Amino acid sequence: MNFTKLLQKIIENNFLIIGRAGVDIFPDPPGTKTELATNFVAHLGGSSANIAVALTKLGGKCKLLTSVSDDALGRLALNQLNYYNVDTSLVRSQKREARISFAIVESTIEDHQSIIYRNGAADLLMNEYDIRQVDFGNFSCIIFTGTCLAANPSRSAIFLALDKAKTANIPIIFDIDYRPYTWKSVEEASQVYLRAAKSCDIIIGNDDEFGVMAMNYDKGMEIARDLSKEVSIVVYKKGEKGSITFLNNKEINKGIFPVKALKPTGAGDAFMGGFIGGLLSKKSVQESVEYGSASAAIVVTKVGCAPAMPLQNEIEDFIKSNTINT
Repeated sequence: MNFTKLLQKIIENNFLIIGRAGVDIFPDPPGTKTELATNFVAHLGGSSANIAVALTKLGGKCKLLTSVSDDALGRLALNQLNYYNVDTSLVRSQKREARISFAIVESTIEDHQSIIYRNGAADLLMNEYDIRQVDFGNFSCIIFTGTCLAANPSRSAIFLALDKAKTANIPIIFDIDYRPYTWKSVEEASQVYLRAAKSCDIIIGNDDEFGVMAMNYDKGMEIARDLSKEVSIVVYKKGEKGSITFLNNKEINKGIFPVKALKPTGAGDAFMGGFIGGLLSKKSVQESVEYGSASAAIVVTKVGCAPAMPLQNEIEDFIKSNTINT
């Protein structure tokens, strides 16, 4: 899809977001180590759910497609999604012994621990039936995360969704979101990611994730550059070193906003939501990268992921009062 049409479709503002919703619990008060905790607080989590919340807070109209467990935690996630005004009409509750993604996440930087439980993950039970219930012509854009590709039936469902999105001529945005514990091997992840990437219009990932795609952590930049020859926008995030955005045979280098982080989690989801939210607000790609970076910087200073996603005025105030590294 050409760049102009891609931006036009994003501005139409009707997003289908595919991927996991979960529940995160945080030892309380912030700074408490998990093994010493006596109190915990619960929040909505999961990469796609977080992205949906982030984009909704920035004015996006978002519908989430996933599966959750048919139990109290699944209902908690649904209640939280509804609280944040994310449309849950395509979320299916899985019976049997399915379990929602569940994480214990510390609000610490030093010796940080995030313990994630994915046994019998409900979101990976999303299947082709779920995709066939969707009229892709009703959406202007789809966003999906790479966690969906880790196993079947979710993997085959995603590829069916990509085919339907291409037929409907709507742009596809891919957050690589590599979680090693969900894959059988790096080789499998690389093959599946590359197959999916060929259908996409925007790809966002960090240096390790592109390294997985290349099956060589020293060649992540090379594969990002190669993908940019076929993909409209590729954003290669380098952690504290900022990012490089490949666009129209150009490379846009951006730094980060230095902050005193409370935790390392949620930054990637915040970046995606902020970046697409910037484009939705008709900002340039360069400004939107800065928007994503500001959103990520804000989120790591707060407890939680979904509740920490900033509103538009918070991002704009943050950018005015903070300086991005060059």
